[in-house]
Amino acid sequence: MSNKLFQSVVHQMRDSLDRVFGVVDETATIISCSDISKIGEINEYVSLDINEATGGFVRDGYTYKPFGSESKPEFAVFVEGIDETAARYANLLSVSFSNIKQYYDEKYDRNNFIKNVILDNILPGDIYIKARELHFNTDVSRVVLLIRVLSDNDVSAYEVVQNLFPDKQKDFIFNISEKDIVLVKEIRAGIDSKDLAKLARSIVDTLSSEFYTQSTVGIGTAVTGIKELARSFKEAQVALEVGKVFDTEKIIVSYDNLGIARLIYQLPTTLCEMFLKEVFKKGSIESLDHETLFTIQRFFENNLNVSETSRKLFVHRNTLVYRLEKIKKLTGLDLREFDHAIIFKVALMVKRYLVSNPVKY
Repeated sequence: MSNKLFQSVVHQMRDSLDRVFGVVDETATIISCSDISKIGEINEYVSLDINEATGGFVRDGYTYKPFGSESKPEFAVFVEGIDETAARYANLLSVSFSNIKQYYDEKYDRNNFIKNVILDNILPGDIYIKARELHFNTDVSRVVLLIRVLSDNDVSAYEVVQNLFPDKQKDFIFNISEKDIVLVKEIRAGIDSKDLAKLARSIVDTLSSEFYTQSTVGIGTAVTGIKELARSFKEAQVALEVGKVFDTEKIIVSYDNLGIARLIYQLPTTLCEMFLKEVFKKGSIESLDHETLFTIQRFFENNLNVSETSRKLFVHRNTLVYRLEKIKKLTGLDLREFDHAIIFKVALMVKRYLVSNPVKY
């Protein structure tokens, strides 16, 4: 927000008010004032009040009224005096300055512009016009990371992420919900997906080790061009949702590495139910107990190798063969045959997908 804009409004209003008035920022520094000589002064006793106060307050003969974002006011209007007139002036000025700030942010703030782009709140034809107005570089590569906070504490994960990426000309950070933080990161062209995973890991590790905040990150694909940012964002959303269904242990999920899970996630539930009925003609998948399902999982993890699986399960080879025969009898599928194993693997994933009732984007 430009201090010059505030000062311009103050200058226009100063003849209408018979009091000294102005605006202080979150550090309690006077950034605009009807008495120009006061600009730059700091009142260290006011800063804490601005951050904590939800309404107006008085200090040192002045009435203050914070304004800005709902979560944390960024500015406060101050008016000379502690009477009702000063309070009324402060309320009126805070509304005026708040509306001016909102208009300024919507028109000139790059962060707000990017947020509107990825949330599809701006018409496609207006995107490049707006980008030119903001002198926004449209030719670099960017990627969208969606950071979801899983645990509650007093630490603002949003502020932590902001401090990790302080370059506001290249990186854009904003909240889209109480738990979800979006990072639009400028990257070099042709960056490896492993480097993006390392970037996401650094965010998760910082939040966890230093601030005891658990989080997970979905990574969209790298894109060039502003319009494509909306697609990268949706991919990051899908990555988190698919990961929540199929890879519950992963905290870093990349859209590029979702594999067959991405295809299953995009299928209609009616088609999935039809597929399960066709696969398990002889018996329902519910007829398989926990031990049997655990055996199947280990069998897949060991590439359908009977000897290796039995060793990992600490059972005799014949015991494993008996279990596989039991599965064949119940379902009609022999997991020792590659084609049958693929069908069964996909069927298990489809079943998990249906049970999870995932959110579609």
